[in-house]
Amino acid sequence: MSFGENILKYKEDIIADLSELIAIKSISGYQQDCTAALDWMMKKAESFGLTTKSYDGLAGHAELGSGGKLCGVLSHLDVVPEGNNWNSLPFELSVGDGYMYGRGIADDKGAALITLYCLRALKENGVIGKNTMRAIFGTCEETGMNDIEMYFENEPMPDMSFTPDNRYGICRCEKGILQLELFGDTHNGTTLTQLHSGKAVNAVPDTAYALLDCTESEDHQLLRLADAKKGNFEFYYTIDGMMVLSRGKAAHALEPEKGHNAAVALIDLLTSNFSLPSLGNVCSFIESCIGLDTTGIKMGIKTRDAESGPLSVNVGTVHIDEGYATCTLDIRYPVTMNGDNILELVKKAAANEKLNVKVLKHSQPLYMPEDSEIIKLLSDSYEAIMNEKPDLYSTGGGTYARVLGGKGVAFGPVFKDEVSNIHNANECLSVEKFFKHAQICLEAMYRMFTAD
Repeated sequence: MSFGENILKYKEDIIADLSELIAIKSISGYQQDCTAALDWMMKKAESFGLTTKSYDGLAGHAELGSGGKLCGVLSHLDVVPEGNNWNSLPFELSVGDGYMYGRGIADDKGAALITLYCLRALKENGVIGKNTMRAIFGTCEETGMNDIEMYFENEPMPDMSFTPDNRYGICRCEKGILQLELFGDTHNGTTLTQLHSGKAVNAVPDTAYALLDCTESEDHQLLRLADAKKGNFEFYYTIDGMMVLSRGKAAHALEPEKGHNAAVALIDLLTSNFSLPSLGNVCSFIESCIGLDTTGIKMGIKTRDAESGPLSVNVGTVHIDEGYATCTLDIRYPVTMNGDNILELVKKAAANEKLNVKVLKHSQPLYMPEDSEIIKLLSDSYEAIMNEKPDLYSTGGGTYARVLGGKGVAFGPVFKDEVSNIHNANECLSVEKFFKHAQICLEAMYRMFTAD
């Protein structure tokens, strides 16, 4: 019997607590609600007899043991906005057909709660550790990771660590992340009076709408063109002009090709019927420099490497009104590439449309050697539960691992090819595989806690 199996005795308690945690609407950027989730976690940890500490409601930890190496497991309690098209209430844990549904179940509240229960299992099973074991929780992972950066200004970096915020096997490469805002001094279009889409830069928007001041013949032509375009469009006549509603499919910005960007599809439709100047410089930039493509080829930034694969570009938000015009881009670039060079090419393309560029976030790539201590420990832990070695892989996702100074990687909780719908409607995890992850996580934490 592996030590990890001890987590299964808490199965009913975990599901009951998970229901409470999912119900806290801790959308990233709404700090009061995110702090409420952290406070809930700290109180739960204290009820297990664990030592806790938190900083400004942004980040905190629960701790077991003292001395030796400092070992950490990092997870986050903030979530992306719920979006649309759910089959259940997004902030209510729903269980059916062998799956658990709810915003945060896979990213990352489910895994966060498991790390806390792993500490409880270590404590209640009387494990005497040689090291200090911490479950570290943040609240701003989805919007820049300033939470965990602040935490490590006050606390030492772990000697070994992992973050269960990706998929199995072991992620040893994370692409660079460049998140940008492009904006004009004002909206300089004429036909287009409004366009709004998206709430988060790191998600593919699933809805968008535009208001148009155009002639009746232009209205009719637009309707005919919509039939030939890839997309789902609806048309309404309002007192402010024609409204065009675009419906797409949400996805995580690390894999924008798996979604259907409602904003880009809408702009593609509009530019097929109206001149670029009449739609304004933001729409002109998106059509000319990005379009329906997600590889960056139109801006000359398309690239890839053997270690981590291709670059990707996602238009996360577009907001245009009478006095302003702005959009955000999420670019994930390969680990061997220079992000500053990519930024300069984007700025050059934006300047052609007289747009300013503001860097919202630039996270450097992560690259971990295969023979590192933490990769061996996690590999052995996975094999103890799954009876097979985990694969090593790269991702476009951004996790807390990239701030760990080469002392940690992403590891779980979602299994390869498992449906999870992260950053999409109906976010879910298989109940069976969720508790398989729980066993792997406990096995890894046990080995970290007792390692020489």
